[in-house]
Amino acid sequence: MTGVLTGCGLPLVSPGAGARAPHVSTRVEAATPSGGPTTTSTTRTPPLTPAQVRAAVSALATLPVKGRAPKTGYSRAAFGPAWTDDVDVALGHNGCDTRNDILRRDLAAERLKPGTHGCVVLAGVLADPYTARSITFTRGRDTSSRVQIDHVVALGDAWVKGAQQLTAAQRATLANDPLNLLAVDGPTNSAKRDADAASWLPPNKAFRCAYVARQVAVKQRYRLWVTAAEGAQIARILAGCATTR
Repeated sequence: MTGVLTGCGLPLVSPGAGARAPHVSTRVEAATPSGGPTTTSTTRTPPLTPAQVRAAVSALATLPVKGRAPKTGYSRAAFGPAWTDDVDVALGHNGCDTRNDILRRDLAAERLKPGTHGCVVLAGVLADPYTARSITFTRGRDTSSRVQIDHVVALGDAWVKGAQQLTAAQRATLANDPLNLLAVDGPTNSAKRDADAASWLPPNKAFRCAYVARQVAVKQRYRLWVTAAEGAQIARILAGCATTR
């Protein structure tokens, strides 16, 4: 998995390409679906264009369709240390842990902890893609969980659909790849658990097109598969995206 990939119309840098975002003290630039840099929260990106929908449909057609493998041997540890910076992917090796990288990317009006080289996010406001609500984030034992970092393709789902066949380094990259990560409402993320698109979708219907397209892009990048029910659900949602544009 090397080189530059363009899945679902999004400019993607593959895990082996070694792309590293520069360390910044305020806001991390994130790629929008059109490929241009933005300093606004990625949760505020516009709906997919017809071209992006077509690209997602084409990418979906490349994914193998299989049943789930046994979940035997699955653990979070199989995907490396949580939020490790030691990965060769965008934002990797920048001196900040992945959770704070994604908070910096997705929150607006963020406030950073002095003396942490711009890494630790103390507060900010999230335009939550899953609920379409504005959520105030405040770092603290009783408040941090209000905003969680979701694996768009859940690690448990990845495990039973091909991740067992990846190397340990590839699984760690999957778990820390910004393509597969979104800051979202904590309780909604907890409700999702390890569900795939066949059994869980964001309550915010306006985000479902972008959500399933992102799942397809992740599964294509890491050579994971979909179940028949999952593939059919994604295809149905993408078909609706095309008709509403």
